[in-house]
Amino acid sequence: MNHDTIRAWLLKGDVAIQYQVHRDLLSSERPNLQDRIAQEGWGARLLSERKENGHWGREFYYPKWTSSHYTLLDLRNLCFPTDNRLIKESIDMILNTCLAEDGGIRLLQAQKSDVCVNGMFLNYASYFKADGAQLESVIDCLLKEQMPDGGFNCRSNRSGCVHSSLHSTLSVAEGMTEYLQNRYSYRKKEVALALTASQEFMLLHRLYLSDRTGKIINKDFLRLSYPRRWRYDILSALDYFRHAGVAWDDRMRPALDVLLRKRNKEGTWNVQAKHPGQTYFDMEKAGKPSRWNTLRALRVLRHFEIS
Repeated sequence: MNHDTIRAWLLKGDVAIQYQVHRDLLSSERPNLQDRIAQEGWGARLLSERKENGHWGREFYYPKWTSSHYTLLDLRNLCFPTDNRLIKESIDMILNTCLAEDGGIRLLQAQKSDVCVNGMFLNYASYFKADGAQLESVIDCLLKEQMPDGGFNCRSNRSGCVHSSLHSTLSVAEGMTEYLQNRYSYRKKEVALALTASQEFMLLHRLYLSDRTGKIINKDFLRLSYPRRWRYDILSALDYFRHAGVAWDDRMRPALDVLLRKRNKEGTWNVQAKHPGQTYFDMEKAGKPSRWNTLRALRVLRHFEIS
């Protein structure tokens, strides 16, 4: 396929795909398309699963992947309209009922929160413009858990750890980026410094390689999934740097080369991994050309001006 054919194929996808193709590949703002995400397709289907108590699934984090947490993350990644009253009510309810003793978001009856979940929560809560005062304790909790190497690890405030995790670091970086892009002011300078250190941690590892041995940290990092949930992969990392507006860094090259080798002959990318767990529906099938991964890969190449 040539570029025009691939874009035409992408534009036959869900309205959420259509909106992001116009915004990210065609530089064409289509607010009417974003409004339609709440009315049809994947976005409307997910919103319809919301229960009267304001949760999806049984509660905030369970079951995977139909809980409030992962459904709200999916809705954010669909670019669901930010002014939806029901979503705002659900996020407000979570902030009022699910705070742990450390100020982060509690899972079940745990006394301490999960750093990775706090990062994901900050991502969608900031996107949907939650009240800034209510996010302050989450910010405090995250800043307190940053590790000396600049990254984050979900075990840091529970079982302990000595090295950051790419999984957690990407989730927290996404949350902090969304927080700053939506112009929240509380401790914003400290958040910006923490974010820069997190980005450097990922770049130090060239997005998937050990900084000590140069070997692949985890082969699953090279498998392109969607939705990625909490798991890290190189396409999600590259797409994050695009979204954050980060300039090209030569340490991205190894991951980009892997991504280019994964491109199909017709110019698309597949879904290579599905993460086990209960879902409301599957957006795409594993092993098949993926509009999500093709869109994300093409906008990465466009942002970094790579043909």
